[in-house]
Amino acid sequence: MGFALVYLLCVMVLLPALCTSEDTFTLSRATYYGSPDCYGTPSGACGFGEFGRTVNDGYVSGVARLYRNGTGCGGCYQVRCTNPQYCGDEGVRIVVTDYGEGDRTDFILSPRAYAKLARPNVALQLFASGVIDVEYRRISCKYTGYNVMFKVHENSKFPNYLAIVVIYVDGQNDITSVELWQEDCQQWTAMRKAYGAVWDMASPPSGSIKLRFQVSGSAGTTWVQPRRALPSDWKVGVAYDSDIQLT
Repeated sequence: MGFALVYLLCVMVLLPALCTSEDTFTLSRATYYGSPDCYGTPSGACGFGEFGRTVNDGYVSGVARLYRNGTGCGGCYQVRCTNPQYCGDEGVRIVVTDYGEGDRTDFILSPRAYAKLARPNVALQLFASGVIDVEYRRISCKYTGYNVMFKVHENSKFPNYLAIVVIYVDGQNDITSVELWQEDCQQWTAMRKAYGAVWDMASPPSGSIKLRFQVSGSAGTTWVQPRRALPSDWKVGVAYDSDIQLT
């Protein structure tokens, strides 16, 4: 009886873990949005700007449930449609750059990403469907040749208002908090989450600014501090290399 009870408990504990493994696909629906060049939009709700238009060669998407108040920005997913008449086996690998709600959809894809779902020469039929059944799973982001970077957002105003976005985040990692070091107080101070992936602070410290990011992923939650500080003469729109990589 004791062995049977232990076995039953093991099954109860392990089964949910097996069902939520990274190989498990979730059923959903997807559609697409209009774009003059088939890439993403630079005005997406994540606040990525031009990066959000062209990252991953324009294979990007707006999401609803997966947006998670902006924490989901930058996440990578494999999406594939389920109609074998029109759909390829691999589907498309996208980066979340925007928020968007459709007709019970989880993904509103750029036209470039939507077309990638189709088998050769049948993309027009897929576009004619408008909304399609898909399955998806989260995958690791991979940015070959790039370290994590922190970009000074275009809304920043030197030296009185600083807003940043963290980009090129590898792996299945979320940026859940950003802090900067205040030398006068000798302490880390949290930046405000303005919207999407944008973190800001009014009256930031003068001089070079040390930053650190709270990263939440499959390995747990930890703080990561870039080896390089934001320079004292930081420039609006410039992305600075952190000299670190995540996995």
